[in-house]
Amino acid sequence: MQKKPSQLEFIALMASLMSIVALAIDALLPALNFIGFSIGTTASTDTQLLITMIFLGLGVGPLLFGPISDSLGRKPMVYLGILIFIIASFICIYAKSLEVMIAGRILQGIGLSAPRTISIAMVRDTFNGDFMARIMSFITVVFLLVPIVAPAMGQFVLNHYNWQAIFYIQLLFSILISFWFWKRQPETLSKEHRIKFTHHIFIDGLKEISKSKVTIGFTIISGFITGSFMVYLSTSQYIFQEQYMLKTEFPYIFAGLAVAMGISTFLNGSLVLKYGMDKLVTVALTSFFIISLLYVVLFYNTSNPHIGFLLLFFGLQFSSIGFLFGNLRALAMEPIGHIAGIGAAITGFASTIMAVPISTYIGSFTEDTALPLFVGFSICGFLSILILVYLKRVKFKEKKLALKTSI
Repeated sequence: MQKKPSQLEFIALMASLMSIVALAIDALLPALNFIGFSIGTTASTDTQLLITMIFLGLGVGPLLFGPISDSLGRKPMVYLGILIFIIASFICIYAKSLEVMIAGRILQGIGLSAPRTISIAMVRDTFNGDFMARIMSFITVVFLLVPIVAPAMGQFVLNHYNWQAIFYIQLLFSILISFWFWKRQPETLSKEHRIKFTHHIFIDGLKEISKSKVTIGFTIISGFITGSFMVYLSTSQYIFQEQYMLKTEFPYIFAGLAVAMGISTFLNGSLVLKYGMDKLVTVALTSFFIISLLYVVLFYNTSNPHIGFLLLFFGLQFSSIGFLFGNLRALAMEPIGHIAGIGAAITGFASTIMAVPISTYIGSFTEDTALPLFVGFSICGFLSILILVYLKRVKFKEKKLALKTSI
């Protein structure tokens, strides 16, 4: 029998599983130009694909790992995902063309979708309600430590070795986390709660999720917010290093903005039990929309503003996002806790598949200025607010109906 880890260790372990994803994305940012030269491309739109395409794998992979984890348990799926990630990493290391590198990155995403999705399912197995949102917030805070240091680490490795060494470090990190997970984390899905694996298990889960307007609504909102953040991830290197000529400063700028998100995420963990997820999401979405709209109004039809203004608006934007990520996932998962594996898979797939084209489309307009990012932020924020208003009306009608029934 494995001894159940403390809540602190559980948070650290789940965050570490998720952080392999962050390392695979963020550590590579300073090396995009070098990788481009090695595989025969210099176009910024091509190197952006090395970031966005891993998200395609992260979206598709859960459709495999989520349903199977509801049947066979959570832990075997994590091990399988890490194995796929290791194979994919070697494909990237030895890639000689853009097509092979993209294939490797998609396969990396498929493999990493296992620890990413299963960690969310394990949290839902263990907690629910606002307390689940609190735990997710603290997991996200620890998870955000990786984006703070990953670009600087990638730059250091690049300066002293080569871009392939970044992939080797990712491999070492994933193996160490897997060993920790194997030794310390018990299975969270008991045998009596497992669902027999059948060819229609996915269809049954999809039907169950389709009954919940709340799950669908918050998944769509999550897609808009994730898409907005992915635009930043895929274009930040180009904006700061090429448009602002801040090549050496880029890792520190990236880390500073990650800190802004980390602070708000930590505050969310403290405030969510006091105010609830709904209120915090409402305030954060409104803030996200107003901040981006203000930037568009101030700097429309102009060149990039002073770097200080850009960092200020990015910092405010990411502070809003820090109150959204954990709460949106918790709100989407709350009605479907009885099928947490399939639920995490389908909601993760839907939000990511939404986010990839949003990110790719908006990113294609950032050749000369950062303005398209904030135009995209404001549109995504506005649409998210409309959906939130609709969900509030749905909840109000349901409460009213429940009150009438009880009377």
